[in-house]
Amino acid sequence: MRKVDNAKLAAILLTTGMIGLAANAAAADALDGRVFGGGQPVANSTVTLWAAGAGAPQQLAQARTDGDGHFSFASANAPGPDASLYLVAKGGHSAADKIDGDNPAIALLTVLGNKPPAQVAINEMTTVASVWTHAQFIEGAEIKGHALGLRIAAGNVPNFVDLQSGGWGEAIQDPLNSGQTPTMANFATLADVLAGCASRATADACTQLFAAATPPKGAAPVDMLTAAQSIARYPWRQPERLFALLDSFYPVPQGKNLRPVPFMPYLNYPPSAWVLPLKFDGGGYRAGGKAMFDSEGNLWVGDNFSVGWQGQDSLWQGHASKFAPNGRPLSPKTTGFTGGGMEGGTFGAAVDSHDNAWLTSYGSKSITVFDKNGKPLTPAEGITFDGRLGLMQGVIVTTSGDVWVLGIEKRQLVHFPKGDWTKGRIVCEADSAEPCKSFMAPFHLGVDQQDRIWVSNSGVDHVTRFPASDPTKVENFKVGFNSSGLAIDSKGNVWVTERFGSGLLGMMHLVDMGIRLKLKGVEAASDYLTETMSKQKGGRFGGSVALLRPDGSAYAGSPFTGGGLPGPWAAAVDGDDNVWVSNFAMPSSPIVQLCGVRTETCPPGFKTGDQIAPPGGYVGGGLQMQTDIAVDPAGNVWAMNNWQDIDSCVAFKPNEALSTRCGGQGVVIFYGMAKPVKSPQIGPAQPW
Repeated sequence: MRKVDNAKLAAILLTTGMIGLAANAAAADALDGRVFGGGQPVANSTVTLWAAGAGAPQQLAQARTDGDGHFSFASANAPGPDASLYLVAKGGHSAADKIDGDNPAIALLTVLGNKPPAQVAINEMTTVASVWTHAQFIEGAEIKGHALGLRIAAGNVPNFVDLQSGGWGEAIQDPLNSGQTPTMANFATLADVLAGCASRATADACTQLFAAATPPKGAAPVDMLTAAQSIARYPWRQPERLFALLDSFYPVPQGKNLRPVPFMPYLNYPPSAWVLPLKFDGGGYRAGGKAMFDSEGNLWVGDNFSVGWQGQDSLWQGHASKFAPNGRPLSPKTTGFTGGGMEGGTFGAAVDSHDNAWLTSYGSKSITVFDKNGKPLTPAEGITFDGRLGLMQGVIVTTSGDVWVLGIEKRQLVHFPKGDWTKGRIVCEADSAEPCKSFMAPFHLGVDQQDRIWVSNSGVDHVTRFPASDPTKVENFKVGFNSSGLAIDSKGNVWVTERFGSGLLGMMHLVDMGIRLKLKGVEAASDYLTETMSKQKGGRFGGSVALLRPDGSAYAGSPFTGGGLPGPWAAAVDGDDNVWVSNFAMPSSPIVQLCGVRTETCPPGFKTGDQIAPPGGYVGGGLQMQTDIAVDPAGNVWAMNNWQDIDSCVAFKPNEALSTRCGGQGVVIFYGMAKPVKSPQIGPAQPW
C-alpha cells in the first residue's frame, strides 16, 4: 500500500465538496518509518497502525514495506486523547536472511503513544521495549487496557529505545543504568536472540527460539512477538535456555573476539531472570522510605536524608520527592519539596482522594501535608500537637476519607476525620488506653474490607487489630519478630513482613529508631551485621512473611521463608492478589514475588507463599537495601533504595571518602511484572 500525498488527498476531497475533510487531511500528520530485522531492512512486511484503548484495538491504516524496509502513512492521528498508537510489522524478508522467501515468524512491535514522531523505526529493540512495558496489556498483536495504564506504559518505552532510530533510549544508557546495572546487556541479548529468528541465523533459528520461550502453560509461541511476550511474563523460567541461543546463533568466529551480533553489549553468562529494571534518581531523593502513587501515577516518597550530607542514620533531615510515571523527577533537584514541617521522612506516606500527600518525619517529629504541586498545606513546624508527637511512622487513608497515623516512639495513634488536618486528635499513647497499650514500636498499618485497622509492631511478636469505629476493642495476633510491612489482599488476608523471622526473640534491633550498635572487637558495622545474622539461636537465617486470615488465624504454611526473603521490609499486593516484598538485608538486596491466596493467578504448580522468582529473588540491577515496594497502574514494580553503604550509616567514624553514601540512591523500576492496581491506594489494593 503506497502513501497517499496529503495535498493530493485534500484536492480530491475539495473537488467532491468534502471541504471539512479536506482541511483535516491537509493538516494531518504523516508517519514514515522503516522495519529492520537482524540489523538489516525487512522488505515486503505488512505494517499495521493500531489505536489501543479500553476495548479491542482499532486498525487505522496498513502498508507494505519496500525493498529498503520503508513504509509510510498519510496520517497517524490518534482517534482520541486516551488512545495509544502502535505499529505491528508482520512477515517479510530481512536483508540479513540468507534463506530465500518471506519469513512468517517475523512479528515486530513499536508502541508510539498518543503523539507519535514523524519518523519511526520498528525492530527487535523497539519490540523488547514495547513488550516489557506493556506486558500487562498485550496479547498477541492486541494491546488494550485502561487509559492511565496505557499512557504510563507508552511513556516508558523511550526510556529503553529511541522511537525514531530504533537505537538506545536515554535512561537505559545514562550513568545510573549503563554502568551500574546489567540491564543494557540483558536488553541487547534479548534483542539478539529475537534477531536470530528474523535473520534465520540458522535454518531452525525460529524453532529454537520458540522452544526456549515456551511458557509453563499454554501453547508455544508462533512468532517473534508472542515469544517476547512469553519471556516477559515468565522471566524466571529457565533463563539459561534463551541465553544458550547466543552461542547457537552467533558463535565467535575463529580468530575473533566478539560474537557477530546486531546489538551490543551482550551477556557473558545467563541472568537469573530476564528482567529489565531501570534506576532513577534526582528530585532530592536520598534514602527513600514509604512511597505512594497519586491519581496520575506519580510517585511520592519521603526521604530519610538530604543529598550532599555526610551520613549517620541518626541525622534525619530529608524532604519529599516526587517522580513521574516514567521515572523523571518532578520535585526540586537537590532539596526535594520542603516546608510544612517536612524533615526526615519515614515509613509513613499516603495520598488522599484530593491527591494531597501525607508524610511523617523523624527529624521534626511531625506530620506534613503537601498539595499535588508540592506546596505545603501544614504550618512551618508541621502538625505536632504542640510538641506532643514523638517519632512518627505509618500513615493510611481509609475508604471513608479518614487518615490514621502511628507514632513509633511514644506508641501513639493519631486520627484525622475525613482527612481534615486541622481537626486531628491523638487517640491514645503508651499505656494510656487501648489500642496503644497493645502497641510496641508500632510501625505500619492497613485497613481491611470490614473497616478494621491492623497495626504491625516492630518491638513485639504480634500485630494489633481494632475497629476504626471503636479503637478500644483490641485483638492481638501472633506473628514473627520485628514486623514492619503490612498489606491486605482482596479477600481480607493480612500479609506481614518479619525482618528477623521467627527465631530472634532476644535479638536487639539493629536499625529501628536510629540505634547505633557495634560489637566490641568487630571493626566494621557491616561485619557486625553479618556476624549477628549468622549466629541466630533457635531460628534461621533471614526473615519471613506471615499470612493471617481475616479472622486472625495463621494461614497454612505461614510464615513463609526462602532465599528471596533475607530481610523482608515491606509488602505490596498486586491486582492478582500476589504479593511483592522488598528486602533490607545486604548492599544489593533482592525483591521477590510470592504466590497469593488466589493460586489460579499463579503459574502452574505454585501454591500460596511460594516464590514466583529465582531462588534468590529478583536482583536485576540497581538495587540496594530497600524499604518500600509499590505497584503502579501499569503493573510496574518500584523499589525504594534506603541504605547503600552500611558502614557510612552506623560506623562511629565512616570513611571520609564514602561518608555521604549512607542514604540509598534512587528508585528502581521493574517493568510490567505485576497486575496493575488503582492509585492512589485508599484502603486495600484494588485491581484495574
